[in-house]
Amino acid sequence: MLPFPNAIEGGAGPKTIVFLHGFGACREIWRDVMASLAAEARMLAYDLPGHGQSLECEGMGGAKPAAQAVLADLAARRLGKVHLVGHSMGGAIATLMAFADPDRVASLTLLAPGGFGPEINAALLRRYAAAASRKQVRASLAAMSGPRSALPDHVVDALYRMRTRPGQLQTLIDMAAAMTRDDRQGVIPRAQMDTLDMPVMVVWGAEDPLLPVEQAEALPSHFHLHHVLDAGHMLVEEAPDLIAEIVRRNTRRHGRRLRPPLGAAAS
Repeated sequence: MLPFPNAIEGGAGPKTIVFLHGFGACREIWRDVMASLAAEARMLAYDLPGHGQSLECEGMGGAKPAAQAVLADLAARRLGKVHLVGHSMGGAIATLMAFADPDRVASLTLLAPGGFGPEINAALLRRYAAAASRKQVRASLAAMSGPRSALPDHVVDALYRMRTRPGQLQTLIDMAAAMTRDDRQGVIPRAQMDTLDMPVMVVWGAEDPLLPVEQAEALPSHFHLHHVLDAGHMLVEEAPDLIAEIVRRNTRRHGRRLRPPLGAAAS
């Protein structure tokens, strides 16, 4: 078993941005976002425990062990402060990393993060976990996206290839069952969120069919919320240029003295 989850590196610059994908995905989903930021930051994109090149590594068993595994890898790389970007399950992991080691986290960009409310479309998540063919993967992604969203072929291909690895499909099925026990998901305590001092941006698709956008209500006052109109849950795939710009801007902010996000899609 690998001691740390596997990551790819790219870019160069004075700051480090760490990307954490959602359940059932892999590090390749960040390709277009990373390309937009390559000239200004060093970047790491992880295959989280139970996924892709990290199918067998430390950190299996939920978001908290995964958060500890990524923190251990960052420490082994002798990295200082990093900017965390997490989608869905990766957003929950990023939040737990900030709780566990706030001095290491320069900013949080959370894309439709898991754990912000108990409601989850469990049947849809389980369907996605069990998607075995390229056609099934594409159909599951489409079902989680906005009605007018186009899905990049390279993402569909990457997620299909990942599922062909021995043991991967059953691992995803088992993980989905554990994550949606009683058709609910685990919840991150809101009181803990208020202790976070770094810039926090929460981004949510207005048409998210997996995690209700209402879970973004009643956030701590220093969190900033950006609604992406017409988008669903798969924000990285649906709007990579917008996500790159949101990450760029959030990594330039400092502490709680944040100004509201700009742009027509911001709430």
